[in-house]
Amino acid sequence: MPRELVTIQVGQCGNQVGCRFWELALREHAAYNTKGVYDEALSSFFRNVDTRVEPPRNLPVGDGRGPIRTLKARSVIVDMECGVINEMLKGPLGEVLDTRQLVSDVSGAGNNWAHGHHMYGPQYHDAILDKIRLTTEDCDSLQSFMLLHSLGGGTGSGVGTYIVQMLADEFPNVFRFTGSVFPSEEDDVVTSPYNALLALGQLVEHADCVLPIENQSLIEIVNRTEAAREKAAGGSGAGGGSGGGGNRKPFDSMNSVAASLLLHMTASVRFEGPLNVDLNDITMNLVPYPRMHFLLSAMSPLEPPPREKDVGRQVLALQPRTLDQVFGEVFSREHQLIRADPRNATYLACGLIARGPAATISDINRNVARLRPQLRMVHWNSEGFKLGICSTPPVGSPFGLLCLANNTAIASTFTTMRERFDKLYRRRFYTHHYEQFMELSGFESALEVVGDLTGQYLQLEGATRPPAITRLRPRGLSFLPL
Repeated sequence: MPRELVTIQVGQCGNQVGCRFWELALREHAAYNTKGVYDEALSSFFRNVDTRVEPPRNLPVGDGRGPIRTLKARSVIVDMECGVINEMLKGPLGEVLDTRQLVSDVSGAGNNWAHGHHMYGPQYHDAILDKIRLTTEDCDSLQSFMLLHSLGGGTGSGVGTYIVQMLADEFPNVFRFTGSVFPSEEDDVVTSPYNALLALGQLVEHADCVLPIENQSLIEIVNRTEAAREKAAGGSGAGGGSGGGGNRKPFDSMNSVAASLLLHMTASVRFEGPLNVDLNDITMNLVPYPRMHFLLSAMSPLEPPPREKDVGRQVLALQPRTLDQVFGEVFSREHQLIRADPRNATYLACGLIARGPAATISDINRNVARLRPQLRMVHWNSEGFKLGICSTPPVGSPFGLLCLANNTAIASTFTTMRERFDKLYRRRFYTHHYEQFMELSGFESALEVVGDLTGQYLQLEGATRPPAITRLRPRGLSFLPL
């Protein structure tokens, strides 16, 4: 039975990442679905619609041999500014995105979390819920929601977290995943420390699994990749820049990394393999406590080749050459999608999803045994590895690997966010803009929630050995007189 995933992309950043995600998803399925049939793999992300009749009719998967008519993404698109949405509809994805599933305004949330969460959220509550319900009614077996947004602006952080709360109320039995882009310390939105912390407080309470992605980490990854391409091309710059022509936009490479994360994570749902991993398995095995559901992600390769015709010497030189190499890379600091070094922190649980026909259970077990002594695991889950194998490799690479880790290193990210928040809040800078839509106590509540979560992670930082057990020493008959 097909397992569908509904994607909800919110705000400018969420829609740009979502747009890139749909491009790469279509490209991946086109590479492996050469007969142009509508099968279960495609049905996870897309509906097959017969537009020759009015109203258009959804075509079932059936035996997986029916031809593709018109693909429509299982997505809901929300933005309080219409610029990005209009640009997407005019582009090559215009026919894939269902215009009935759009919710937009004109003025935007003004980089104000409270404006998006307390004004636009309730104002568009019914419209957004209707779009989501319409999308879920087209699913035979809905597995999860995936919400894409950023925490730095107003719409993605405010409306995005409002939607997460709405999903928790209206669809409590469907898992809620979020791909949340955290702002960098050099973010040009002056109120991003407020927006990020207020949004983070909501994600702690209402999301089931959060995949943090840091802007600064994406920038560093893209810069290293482009430098490596130029070096592989002999310093001529033929493979540099965005890695494939002047048509790519500045943020395309960053968005490709974020979108590749979602493709890797859902590969086992869409394609067959000897050890498939359901998305529900991720939350079951990697989230030991309800609030501690923030998973560090790392991949190898980090970004797919730009286009098939661009797979030249400089691109192939960047691809991992052995399966052992990809295992080493996903545990390195350079391949993390946030700026953290998980090897210097404690793992609560770790998920590894390998892709490609060369990946076998014995290879994965061998590499886990090789790397296990180098990792600090919490003592009550010392063997806490969830393994998965998908036989279909990433496009342009013989194999790939995704690592999802519940690791105490995320506490440093939360601490940095709180410090940036404190710099503004201790002087009450800009709070009057937020008090138009919320009480000042909302800041204190969010700060308390994030502080408690940080403390929970830090408490487990050194829990690699079980506590000593005090044992009673038997006295025998020593109490008897001699």
